Amino acid sequence: EQPIFSTRAHVFQIDPTTKKNWVPTSKHAVTVSYFYDSTRNVYRIISLDGSKAIINSTITPNMTFTKTSQKFGQWADSRANTVYGLGFSSEHHLSKFAEKFQEFKEAARIAKEKSHEKMELTSTPSQESAGGDIQSPLTPESINGTDDERVMPEVTQNSEPRAEPTQNALPFTHSSTINKHWEAELATLKGNNAKLTAALLESTANVKQWKQQLAAYQEEAERLHKRVTELECVSSQANAVHTHKTELNQTIQELESTLKKKEEEIEGLKQEIENARELQAQRDSLTQKLQEVEIRNKDLEGQLSDLEQRLEKSQNEQEAFRNNLKTLLEILDGKIFELTELRDNLAKLIECS
Repeated sequence: EQPIFSTRAHVFQIDPTTKKNWVPTSKHAVTVSYFYDSTRNVYRIISLDGSKAIINSTITPNMTFTKTSQKFGQWADSRANTVYGLGFSSEHHLSKFAEKFQEFKEAARIAKEKSHEKMELTSTPSQESAGGDIQSPLTPESINGTDDERVMPEVTQNSEPRAEPTQNALPFTHSSTINKHWEAELATLKGNNAKLTAALLESTANVKQWKQQLAAYQEEAERLHKRVTELECVSSQANAVHTHKTELNQTIQELESTLKKKEEEIEGLKQEIENARELQAQRDSLTQKLQEVEIRNKDLEGQLSDLEQRLEKSQNEQEAFRNNLKTLLEILDGKIFELTELRDNLAKLIECS
């Protein structure tokens, strides 16, 4: 088989239980290709997600590709007993895929007609040889074709008169080919069963890993909760600093009132030089204390401003982290639910197989 056309799309399958909802079979856009098997003269649609075949559909003349929206199309595969859906990135890719589907569907119809003509020519008496050797009308195309094609060899065989050796040889060839076909189908089913079992084990391992990640996130949330408690303590300290600042302002006001009183006393006691000197010394001392208090007040204001900024930043970071954590928990819950549902579906498929 050789790929003759490829594109990228998100792959879906119809829910086997409800037959209504779409179940994604690929986590991201994967390559979807048309393949042509020159030996059997058939066209197939194949898509792989890693080493797993998520689409393996043989195109038959009775298939129809339907555009359900500008970027989504679907077709039913009676052999796989499912409906495939493809989500494209643009309407152009969807139209191109639909054109190729119609083209290869027509080619499959022509190949089917040619196969029927070949079987009719093979089954006519004019093609019989002198020794009674007749080519079997059962071809690989009829084996891999529709149910009508599988019935056609038996109808031809029973409707045409044959010589005795031919009547005995034909059912034997037919039975042998059918046995080989069903052996191949059985091998395919065993391979699919092994792949589904591996996928189930992988999903179980992923669930365990996500549970470990959830436990780690919970520990991180507890650590952040402790950090919030510490920040609340820092906030209470900031309130204490603010109270101390108020007290200092009151003290400054009291000192200023005291200074005014001392100045009045200096004016009233100018005649007493010695007392005036003492008052002057007191004034200088009070001025120095006032400057020290002002400097300390500025330092405290700077520290308070810095603490307020740090508190606001911490609160913003805490709120953002809480939002991110909530979003992550919601996504994680959705993923766990999807994996549980996928595990149930895989278990059902294993039981069915």
